[in-house]
Amino acid sequence: MIKEKIIFGIHSVQEALDAGQEIDKIYLRRGIVSEEIRTIKSAARRLRIPVMEVPQERLNRFTRGAHQGCVAVMAQVSYTRLEMLVPHLYEEGFEPLIVVLDGITDTRNFGAIARSAECAGAHALVIPERGSVSVTADAVNASAGALMRIPVCRVPSIVGAVGYLKDSGLSVVVANEKASQRYYETNLTGPLALVLGNEHEGVSEQVARLSSVQVAIPQRGTIGSLNVSVAGGILLFEVLRQQELRDKNEYHY
Repeated sequence: MIKEKIIFGIHSVQEALDAGQEIDKIYLRRGIVSEEIRTIKSAARRLRIPVMEVPQERLNRFTRGAHQGCVAVMAQVSYTRLEMLVPHLYEEGFEPLIVVLDGITDTRNFGAIARSAECAGAHALVIPERGSVSVTADAVNASAGALMRIPVCRVPSIVGAVGYLKDSGLSVVVANEKASQRYYETNLTGPLALVLGNEHEGVSEQVARLSSVQVAIPQRGTIGSLNVSVAGGILLFEVLRQQELRDKNEYHY
């Protein structure tokens, strides 16, 4: 069982930043102001580390120590730059398969999606810096360790990331339960970005506008929608199925 590692105290967090340690998030006491805090915020902006201002009680839950209004949660993995990964995949002769998570907030769903993605041969997961899950100890445990094996790219904007992937030659396939096209009627071979939306609202309208195609998984029950991790697994293994048939010259679209 992997446990979360934290660093607390202004000077300890500053030293971790200066040393280039992988930090997932920084939590500051709401309203705290000092030259040291300004320096921490500036470094976090430069390194694209989210900074959250929270009540004192939230910080006290992290540690009983003298946190001085500043706690850093260490990253469980080193995040990968999307702009470096995609060209590298092409150079190595791969057809990129990237799974983009648009606002997924449930850690267990994140872990389950990561596990399916790794098993299906996806090359990376993309998550936003804010308003989403991150690679915490709970997420790694929920993924059965898959998050230690598959690259994770954390980006400032999912819209920007999807636009970049589309410009890089990937077909953008958006999962949408209201789409008229069935997933198994869709060519899912070739360079592909599979976009999964959050548990309540689905993929954002801005991201959906960038789609090459939107696909649905047919249902006959009355509940109305599948869990996002289940939907992700179905779509990922349809990608794998089509790829294997194509490689055997048995799939022609």
